[in-house]
Amino acid sequence: MKKLFCLFLSVLLAALCVVPAFAAENTKSFGGYDHVFIIGVDGAGQFFRDADTPNFDRIFADGAVDYTARTETIAVSAQNWGSILTGVSYLRHLMTNSSAAKRERDSSTRYPTIFKYVRDAYPDAQLASVVNWNVINHGIIENDLGVYEWTGSDEEVTDHICAYFNNGNAPKLFFSHFDGVDAVGHELGSRSPAYYEEISKVDGYIGRIYDALEAGGLLENGLFIVVSDHGHLRLGGHLGASARESYTTVAVKGKTVVPGGAFAKDTRNRDVAAIALYALGIERPAHMSAVVPANLFSDVAGEKRALYPDLIDAITARFFLIITKLTALLH
Repeated sequence: MKKLFCLFLSVLLAALCVVPAFAAENTKSFGGYDHVFIIGVDGAGQFFRDADTPNFDRIFADGAVDYTARTETIAVSAQNWGSILTGVSYLRHLMTNSSAAKRERDSSTRYPTIFKYVRDAYPDAQLASVVNWNVINHGIIENDLGVYEWTGSDEEVTDHICAYFNNGNAPKLFFSHFDGVDAVGHELGSRSPAYYEEISKVDGYIGRIYDALEAGGLLENGLFIVVSDHGHLRLGGHLGASARESYTTVAVKGKTVVPGGAFAKDTRNRDVAAIALYALGIERPAHMSAVVPANLFSDVAGEKRALYPDLIDAITARFFLIITKLTALLH
């Protein structure tokens, strides 16, 4: 009887030790995720906040959302998608719409995308990018990393992504890009009803993708991110530092994300690069000025943004932030 009682105590103590370890394993953020899914919405700026977006709202009801994450100091697509995927300012990666369209990019570049770091850390992992704007797949993401790439219209992209996940694919890092909102923004501006209707349409696409991931069990240890590159002026177009152009949406959902979390005030859309690497357990390169924002992960205090290594960008960003805040007060 005494031996039986001792055995029972041993099993009980072992169980008590296992439970905290299991809980800790499931509540860590650094390396705590098997997959990162990034959904890019071109031209949507901060305006997910104002559009009818039932899918976005349900997905991020217990996630963290920031509608004032800053763009690059030039609010243009390649400059920003380049920074979102490399984690450095456009003054470093030097990508523009025209330069990225003219050449294919490979991993010998000085400032690689997060796809390169994930490939180095996980040589056999699936990586994928399914986009509307083909420049991203051939002029921004490196073409020698074995990334699965596909390009089509917004609706075709959605259908292809859902079929891709329904077929059992489970990429370590996945990126997608929708362009319809940007097209309407250029033509009609960010005050037009059609602009907000287009955001609502993309919201439907995002909902379909999220549901496909959930059905495949990929969100149990997956980090889901929605990010925009820039916004639009009232009458259309983007280039400057006004609030309508340079405030963007960054939204993150995952098991260690603070429910209802409000990001640090100095969040940049380029911080998505640091967030993705952190979640996958990859140390951020020293040259990367993207950081993991405070108030995002429940177990991470957040990183202080240093002036170095992008000193010129840091100075100009602070100058343009003043302009942005002034234009926000005027509107």
